[in-house]
Amino acid sequence: MPTLFSKIISREIPAQIVCEDEHLLAFKDINPQAPVHVLFIPKEEIASADALEDRHAELVGRLVLAAGRYAREAGIAEDGYRLVMNTNEHGGQTVFHLHLHLIGGRPMSWPPG
Repeated sequence: MPTLFSKIISREIPAQIVCEDEHLLAFKDINPQAPVHVLFIPKEEIASADALEDRHAELVGRLVLAAGRYAREAGIAEDGYRLVMNTNEHGGQTVFHLHLHLIGGRPMSWPPG
């Protein structure tokens, strides 16, 4: 069954897409936790970080690099930002398609609220 994110990739569901290439897509979170909250997802369907295999190493690197580029473009890199990848139910994952949150534009606290 296609996930919400698969439907965004296929354009069945609209999203505010901020970058895309042949490997990944990034879009603004519909429930932002900070002024900048963007999700970076692989176009390959991978359920979670726990489902990653050695062959996905380059893909995960592409997600992180794309998030860093976007942070610089958004003007939040110098002050800092958070990259989060929730994994499975107890980790807070609600959509089971691997995704990396870029969150910034305000001071972050720990533990997160």
